[in-house]
Amino acid sequence: MDKIDDQYYIKKVKAGQADAFRFLVERHKTIVYNIVLRITRNNEDAEEVAQDVFLKAYKSINSFKGDSKFSTWLYRIAYNMAISKVRKKKLPTSNIDDYELADNEIKHVYEDFESIENSDKKKYLRKAIDSLSTDDSLVITLYYLNEHSIEEICELTNMGKSNIKVRLYRARKKMFSYLSKLSVSTLILNLFVLFVE
Repeated sequence: MDKIDDQYYIKKVKAGQADAFRFLVERHKTIVYNIVLRITRNNEDAEEVAQDVFLKAYKSINSFKGDSKFSTWLYRIAYNMAISKVRKKKLPTSNIDDYELADNEIKHVYEDFESIENSDKKKYLRKAIDSLSTDDSLVITLYYLNEHSIEEICELTNMGKSNIKVRLYRARKKMFSYLSKLSVSTLILNLFVLFVE
């Protein structure tokens, strides 16, 4: 399925072959769900919004001109619909205060991190990402976990390049702080290996 690009299925859908859209759903459903979940922070809302995203994309497929990648267009719909859902519910978001770590604290955190099982590392990493603000969490997820370029994130979120770079820097710093407070330095080591610039 991955060898055939999105344009192939888009042409089929535009030509009236509605069942071809399921290939697009299958290909993009995980990332759409993750984007929506990072913003709504609620599994039920994320599932509902993700379904609505694909419904809207299907109904609007004729407006897709191909000026950008289909994935960028689709993820932009997901982002906007998730933001709308949050605004309607007026959910509060929490921020972690900036926290400076001394070199010896960083070393201690790295040493602790080595003793943690990989499954636990993922769990703590997920908690650290969830502790970020909605925008920071989304930018971290898109850049590191979904491997989108800064330019693609700009297009998706309407944030400027410098804003995204600052958010990435601050988000890494906040995650490091959060993880160090949990005494999970091994996780932080992997975090910096994964999130190396």
